[in-house]
Amino acid sequence: DIFNADAKAEFVPCLHSVGKPLNNGAKDNGVWACAPVDQKYISQFPDEGLIWSYGSGYGGNALLGKKCFALRIATVLARKEGWLAEHMLILKLTNPEGKVKYVTGAFPSACGKTNLAMLIPTIPGWKVETIGDDIAWMKYGEDGRLYAINPEAGFFGVAPGTSAESNKNALVSAEKNTIYTNCALTEDGDVWWEGIGYPAKGNLVDWKGNTRPAFPKDKAPKGEEMAHPNARFTAPAGQCPCIAPEWEDPKGVPISAILFGGRRPSTVPLVHQSRNWNHGVFLGSIVGSEITAASTINAADVGKIRRDPFAILPFCGYNMGDYFQHWIDVGAAAKDQDKLPKIFYVNWFRKDENNADLPGGFMWPGYGDNSRVLAWIFDRCDGKDNAVETPIGFMPKEGAINTDGLADYYKKTLPEILKVDVEGWKKELKDIRENHYPKFGSHLPKELSATLDDIESRLNA
Repeated sequence: DIFNADAKAEFVPCLHSVGKPLNNGAKDNGVWACAPVDQKYISQFPDEGLIWSYGSGYGGNALLGKKCFALRIATVLARKEGWLAEHMLILKLTNPEGKVKYVTGAFPSACGKTNLAMLIPTIPGWKVETIGDDIAWMKYGEDGRLYAINPEAGFFGVAPGTSAESNKNALVSAEKNTIYTNCALTEDGDVWWEGIGYPAKGNLVDWKGNTRPAFPKDKAPKGEEMAHPNARFTAPAGQCPCIAPEWEDPKGVPISAILFGGRRPSTVPLVHQSRNWNHGVFLGSIVGSEITAASTINAADVGKIRRDPFAILPFCGYNMGDYFQHWIDVGAAAKDQDKLPKIFYVNWFRKDENNADLPGGFMWPGYGDNSRVLAWIFDRCDGKDNAVETPIGFMPKEGAINTDGLADYYKKTLPEILKVDVEGWKKELKDIRENHYPKFGSHLPKELSATLDDIESRLNA
């Protein structure tokens, strides 16, 4: 039992090799060490508790304690032992009165997970601190609440796009004692990437090893990037300016809310809350992002939803239908159902392409202003009557989201992104019923099918 300090220790043997042995005195001449594509094997053996990683120098395949162990192997251990191993950030929220709550959140790639993990609030008096940015292990404490620990020692983040504006805390975290991969190198030995917030000077050595003149701005034309689009940094979590003092507490922190989210330009509102635990599992099971022209080479896929249930689809060590059932079972095992975390679905990415006033067409500013939604969630967990019941769950009452200091055009779009798009949700449920849930066959829990039927009937009422 991972959570039992007195239990007999178990060892998970791990092997990583880039598949490029060098003889004594030989050099690789700076060539990235990777085997050919058809000779890469990232293999987990859940029944044996064993990991083999061969041929890949990519950090996610080389840091075996991360996705390979802390998710793919750990999800199997969690199912066997009755806890949860999740692809989730952990936040500490403190309101102006000094009251503290802890929140976890699961978001697919490119949905603002790292930014949320290190968020700087825009509303006065609120404080956000980081417990973890990527993985959470959760188990019931003696008081009947779910407690989460961060099993990692640092951050493994995408460098391009990380700037003082988008994620200042991540940038500061990576100022020293940090490993960078596939970034550009400046003449004075510093690193640089597209979207860093300032142009480089002189010549740069790009991620392919070529020396080239720096661009006048911090963004290169597509295909000419100085840093690889997936260039990475890995930094000690203790260097993060907003790291919470209790981030390494072995007891973990008590979780009040669980968030799910995806990149959805339509239909899904800014925030809504599940009616109960199983409804929350349903929300986790349908997580996904809309495919855009920029994210696919197949024009026929544009507008479709790429589902990533619980944002853990590539990292779960067993059948996803059984994984859903495990979540349902964990909820049912709660000694006091009232102590279970409340579950929410958030969407920072609603768009109105025809509104010229909106930067990028986005109807919500995101980044630090997401603290306004976190404040509403905090109050919901505190028992505040600040919601109305709708066919898809609980949503903020009029005026429940703090808009002080928010740009006027976002104040105007807020009512629209807090409405229930009835026709849009009918199409959403149809897609889930016909295209998503059939993938899980007989493993799909009946409780999720029942929740789907219930929401559909409420929309048709």
